Amino acid sequence: MADPATFRCRRCGACCRVPGYVALAGGEAEAIAAFLGMDVYAFTSRYTTLTFNRRTLSLTERGDGRCVFLEDDNTCLVQPVKPAQCKGFPFLWSTPALERVCAGMRTARGSRSGRYFRGPLNSSSGTAGARSGRRK
Repeated sequence: MADPATFRCRRCGACCRVPGYVALAGGEAEAIAAFLGMDVYAFTSRYTTLTFNRRTLSLTERGDGRCVFLEDDNTCLVQPVKPAQCKGFPFLWSTPALERVCAGMRTARGSRSGRYFRGPLNSSSGTAGARSGRRK
């Protein structure tokens, strides 16, 4: 996990381009659907899929593996209501794949002489396998 004292997000969108689950917690599908002005059933049909264990909804990806809500200018279409899993990265969870692509994490790691650590994924919120252990 990254240290908030040294990590600075570069807004490069790399974290949103690594294929993997973006699991939705309770109420998040409804919040995103409302933000987009959609019926929740239309939203889940268009923008979600079931995870491999068939217990959790995950946001779909575009053909290149990036999040369906990542815009071309690296902004998040649903930023005000983005899922908790997205809000938690890189302070509450991380993966080796994300550590490799995140410029902010590499810079923070270098500035602290490698003294940052990779913490466990938050399995209580359904983020195990998040954005690296894809379902394909």
